[in-house]
Amino acid sequence: MKLLMHMCCAPCACYPTEKLKADGITPTAYFFNPNIHPYEEWRRRLSSARSFASTVEIDLIVDNHYGLREFLSRVFSMVDDEDTIKNPDGYHKRCRVCYAWRLSRTAEYAAENNFEAFTSTLLYSRHQNHDVIRSIGETFARRYGINFYYEDWREGWQRGIDRSLELELYRQNYCGCIFSEEERFSSEWRKRRKKYFKARAE
Repeated sequence: MKLLMHMCCAPCACYPTEKLKADGITPTAYFFNPNIHPYEEWRRRLSSARSFASTVEIDLIVDNHYGLREFLSRVFSMVDDEDTIKNPDGYHKRCRVCYAWRLSRTAEYAAENNFEAFTSTLLYSRHQNHDVIRSIGETFARRYGINFYYEDWREGWQRGIDRSLELELYRQNYCGCIFSEEERFSSEWRKRRKKYFKARAE
């Protein structure tokens, strides 16, 4: 199968790539992540993606567009002020905007370049909204007339971590966008989240 695999980052690609190869599929990686902030972080993750692709011998296609301004415009045009903490399902509305942009671009590229299917390493992460990612992937598969390759790679979570450490890949400590960076490191946001979930539990 000629498969285009959206790569959110190198560590998240470790297990999916290993599993796909074990199943007889050598994916082509596609790096399109305009949500990542700041620019130097984007460059560092891209460098790690290049290193990983070279090490495991898969092709890597890079969309060099750094789209922070467009990402923010998309988020602010579709997400209201109530997205300050998280939705009842435990995930931000803005994440849906981010998933949709990256998966739509991947599906479009795959369809235009004669791939049989597309997928995403986002399906590996325990920190992402798995069901929403699958739904969005299937939606764009129908729109572009191409298959969405679905597999739940979360079962290989620890294997992926171990492999990324073996390869000495750069391991980021926040999802990528400017909002997740703030929420990861800000003590104020940690207090707000704690207050929010405490209120929900009462």
